Amino acid sequence: MKNTRYSLRALARLLAYPDAQLRSDLAPLIAAIDEEAAVPAARRAELRALAADLVRRDPLEVEARYVETFDRGRATSLHLFEHVHGDSRDRGPAMIDLVQTYEKAGLYLGPEELPDHLGVVLEFASTQPPALAKAFLGEVAHILNAIFSALLKRESPYAAVVAAVLELAGQKAEAVPFKADEALDEAWAEPEAFDGCATRGQNRPGQAQPIHIVRQKSNASQGVAA
Repeated sequence: MKNTRYSLRALARLLAYPDAQLRSDLAPLIAAIDEEAAVPAARRAELRALAADLVRRDPLEVEARYVETFDRGRATSLHLFEHVHGDSRDRGPAMIDLVQTYEKAGLYLGPEELPDHLGVVLEFASTQPPALAKAFLGEVAHILNAIFSALLKRESPYAAVVAAVLELAGQKAEAVPFKADEALDEAWAEPEAFDGCATRGQNRPGQAQPIHIVRQKSNASQGVAA
């Protein structure tokens, strides 16, 4: 099985906020992906096109597009538990479990990092042997395909990054149904007074499948299972 360590780390960086530092790092990031050759050639061409686009466009436009893509709507959120738990109370314990999984593997997050961000998930996967990394990412493939589909609908070049992650997980990047974002006015609306004594975000979404942290039989194998 091909090594995927540097590809996973490079993909994690490509999903980061495109500030000046990231834009200056794009050439070595793409070179690392090309050298490892774990991502299919056609997808690597799409990643090169994304990198070229980030360099070619005005920096303010690039940064504004990133915020519009990933920070203003749940469908394209890079926080995986957003797609499962939303704003419900289940998200907190799930985050704690995921942090503990990372720490058992020797990965400690900074205070500003959230464990369910796809970039952090990829960083963790990059520390695991290729087979375990593949299995770990495969367990969230249904979430990744939903994000990929939402990005594809928006014609976002970032869809290539999520597609590459799916392919490293041994999965096919394909369009699937996903829940469209609410209009901002509706999403931020106040709940009716005493409407079941609960606000919208505090109840488990009806169709969500919780993510559980599962310890495999091997001490080195932990995962995220849907």
